[in-house]
Amino acid sequence: MRRFHLRPEAALATAASVVGVISIASALTPSIAVRSDLVNGVLPPGVPSAARSAALAFGLVLIWLSYSLARRKRHAWLLAVAVVVLSAAAHLAKGLDVEEAVASLLLLGALVYYRKRFDVPGDPAAVRPLVATAFALAVLGTFLAVDALHPMSAVEDLQDVATATAAVLAAHSLYLWFRPFSERARAGVGERRRARALVERYGHDSLAFFALRHDKSYFFSPSGRAFLAYRVVAGCALVSGDPIGDTAEFGPLVEEFQRVAHSRGWRLAVLGASSELLPLYRSVGLRVFKLGDEAVVRPAGFSLEGRPIRKVRQSVHRLRRAGYRVRVVRAAEVDASLRQALDDVSGEWLGNWPERGFTMAMDSLYRERDAVFAIAEDGAGDVGGFLHLVPSPAAAGYSLGAMRRRRSTPNGLMEFLIAEALEWGRDNDVSQIALNFCVFADAFRIDHARSTAGRALGFALVRLDRVFQLRRLFTFSAKFFPDWHPRYMCFERLTDFPVVGLAYLRVESLLTPPVPWARLRRTRESAALVR
Repeated sequence: MRRFHLRPEAALATAASVVGVISIASALTPSIAVRSDLVNGVLPPGVPSAARSAALAFGLVLIWLSYSLARRKRHAWLLAVAVVVLSAAAHLAKGLDVEEAVASLLLLGALVYYRKRFDVPGDPAAVRPLVATAFALAVLGTFLAVDALHPMSAVEDLQDVATATAAVLAAHSLYLWFRPFSERARAGVGERRRARALVERYGHDSLAFFALRHDKSYFFSPSGRAFLAYRVVAGCALVSGDPIGDTAEFGPLVEEFQRVAHSRGWRLAVLGASSELLPLYRSVGLRVFKLGDEAVVRPAGFSLEGRPIRKVRQSVHRLRRAGYRVRVVRAAEVDASLRQALDDVSGEWLGNWPERGFTMAMDSLYRERDAVFAIAEDGAGDVGGFLHLVPSPAAAGYSLGAMRRRRSTPNGLMEFLIAEALEWGRDNDVSQIALNFCVFADAFRIDHARSTAGRALGFALVRLDRVFQLRRLFTFSAKFFPDWHPRYMCFERLTDFPVVGLAYLRVESLLTPPVPWARLRRTRESAALVR
């Protein structure tokens, strides 16, 4: 059982919110008459009223800053220190509200005492745009100040535009000031060669080959005998699958990456983790959430005989009678004409939807020469559909990266393709073929659906199936009676789960709507990857 441990930065974030609420309440309620009269007799007219507005604004800012303080951001700490000092002064100026000023100063003392806890830097790449934005804001501020001292009726409209622009620039400055460190540089050629060598030697996991996508960065162990692939999205370092390499290096590798993630203010999450490494992830403080099951079929044990698989058998026989045949071609052997045909099928199948996938999909169908295509062709030799399979080198297996077909092809073409691919795998001593990763597969199983939570989740997923097609994918994969291998999402804190979940949906392109230019964008990205 986990012990509850309140981190100082989390406690200070809560305290900042409390002080912020106190400031807002104080600004909205009348001051004590005796104190108010004393302040009004000492300070120039209008200052107490302005101080009351300032206290209100500072309270709102403190509440807003509390989130970044909880994330240990150094820039949030700097701004919070300035705000609590000004807030204390505002409380004294608006009505000699000593109690509120003391609360602000107590928060200031705590912030100074725990200053070393706020060690997450901002994004170095934001410095130049921040300076430019601040300069533009200063110019507009000067104009507004001059206009306030010497009003010019001829430029009233210009003043309104300048005020709105200043507000936008101020918001943009704050965004740049708080923007976390982002990973922009892609892995270099040398790193990719090292990663490929480790995948070829140690890549027994069905997700290992997908680490070679070009949108993933690599983090190597000091010896270089192990690495993990990741991508930073919305401040989340999303590790794609398990580490790859010498298993003795996995523990120190994950611990060091966790340290780096913390130093940069990233939330850490592992997507598609296998059950074998769950003890390792738990040992470094990660929580485990079952994400779904991966359908894995062993060609040597697959058969079309028997009543349970009769629907797949009927599809295979129907497509064969229609003149369809399947041939397996390595990516290195795809010529220009075949590539055009495959692209046509892919474009028709996707339409305006984006390419989906991250943990179990490639970003290019043709770049990896060891990948293979199982291509269904009709009697005239026209391509009706295909499967894209990438190798699991150390396991002598393959993983399904994509499956596409023309919408005009007969029903059952995908079942026909997979059955023929499994037959090819049996003839070529392929140990296993991983078909699909089915998210929330338990929700679609009869035994799980009997529980109240299972029925509720299943009901929600059925309603969302038109968009995500999770139930259809599970039902389709179950036709081949696969072995189900559980996959997990691992993350550090329960409060991270919503943000990590949204980052996961985003990186898998599950939140990306269809757009008219999706096909053009895919064509450009494909061309860029080939170059």
